[in-house]
Amino acid sequence: MTEDSAEKETRRVRVVLVDDHRMFRAGVQAEIGETDRTGVEVVGEAADVDQAVTVITATRPEVVLLDVHLPGGGGVEVLRRCAPLMAAAEHPVRFLALSVSDAAEDVIGVIRGGARGYVTKTITGTELVNSVFRVQDGDAVFSPRLAGFVLDAFASTDAPPIDEDLDRLTQREREVLRLIARGYAYKEIAKQLFISVKTVESHVSAVLRKLQLSNRHELTRWATARRLV
Repeated sequence: MTEDSAEKETRRVRVVLVDDHRMFRAGVQAEIGETDRTGVEVVGEAADVDQAVTVITATRPEVVLLDVHLPGGGGVEVLRRCAPLMAAAEHPVRFLALSVSDAAEDVIGVIRGGARGYVTKTITGTELVNSVFRVQDGDAVFSPRLAGFVLDAFASTDAPPIDEDLDRLTQREREVLRLIARGYAYKEIAKQLFISVKTVESHVSAVLRKLQLSNRHELTRWATARRLV
């Protein structure tokens, strides 16, 4: 037995899965949660922001696998509310974004929020286990090409890292904006975000007012120009 394999057998990492799709959580659990084989112990799951904060606070895992788009404000809101846990001097909770999205705005948003990395759902089980252990060790982990978004945002002098117009919007307003720009009807947005149609209308009105736009067609052009769709 090699030294690396022996170390993997003895190491353990406690993980919380945060994703609003139950079948996906079950798949990840089946893929990486066999502790004797992988060293990963899944100690909790959550499907929205409030659940996530409650479970993470109660279990204090080493690593949280966090989806970006969640009911209740998205992954960025989870990071904001868990900031004290991330900053703990002893046993800090670290976050690894695991999302189907490879949009630059999503990647940059969660990294600004404090996540240690971002991988897409095309990742293999073995790669995901390795990524979890690396994040536990404090490393930054990214799927291929996504690191470039972060470098562009934080290191480039050609483009400002902060979009002042976008920063006027709340996380929920950004979620509604993205879905509107993708052509979703109000009723479809309400169903996806678990809110009422009236609440969707209120968010759209707020977005239009903050961005000084007149209608959803202008909003779609605005979002497309910023690659938010």
